[in-house]
Amino acid sequence: MKASCAAEGYVGAGVSSRLAAVRMGLKRPLIFLGPPGAGKGTQAKLLSERYDVPHLSTGDMLREHVSTGTELGRKAKPIMDRGGLVPDDIVLGMVEERISRPDCAEGFVFDGFPRTMPQAQRLDEILAKRKFSKPVVVNFRVDDDVLIRRVAGRRVCSVGGEIYNIYERPPRDDSRCDNDGGALIQRSDDRAEVVRDRLAAFERQTRPLIDYYRSTGDLAEVDGSASVEVVSKKLLEILAEHGADGNRA
Repeated sequence: MKASCAAEGYVGAGVSSRLAAVRMGLKRPLIFLGPPGAGKGTQAKLLSERYDVPHLSTGDMLREHVSTGTELGRKAKPIMDRGGLVPDDIVLGMVEERISRPDCAEGFVFDGFPRTMPQAQRLDEILAKRKFSKPVVVNFRVDDDVLIRRVAGRRVCSVGGEIYNIYERPPRDDSRCDNDGGALIQRSDDRAEVVRDRLAAFERQTRPLIDYYRSTGDLAEVDGSASVEVVSKKLLEILAEHGADGNRA
């Protein structure tokens, strides 16, 4: 079994199995905002399992379109190959195509998208065009010191890819994977000084988004530094308050 604390927090097997035990119907799109290491990915995975809806990532969409050679993928590939930023019109074209698929009909979870005001405004237009209800937007608040500890403490097995955290869920041997003995490495963008720069950039870019969704009345907030169980419970309360859940027949 893989260790799975990571920057996004440890997902206990008990939490996952309890949430997956009851299949519900998510009635509105769900958007998670928050800095790297806030726990968005962990909670998106759990809610995706609970409500049986897709957990959407624009990175996954880009890779799928490139690998299958779609028109959007052919436009994106040369930009990605040279390390450039894929333009919004391509990304949002992929988003619109993805949420038009049948598995998104009862909702979906966006983790870390949109990232900018133009993306948010265009996404609103796409959701309305596709007859989706307004999204429930959740902002994960976590102090920078906690985030730096989470992200800078991450170590990845160079063989099997298992993820540890030296502060919250360390391996038995500081330098070796528990499963296969592979060397544990720290990714270059997980170093503390890099994390601080990433957090500063996130704050500059995302603050207008938070203010935008707050002004529309669609924003809720959670304390991302709390345990996985506590955050999960709070998210279920938020969804119930917004009328975004219901028993699946």
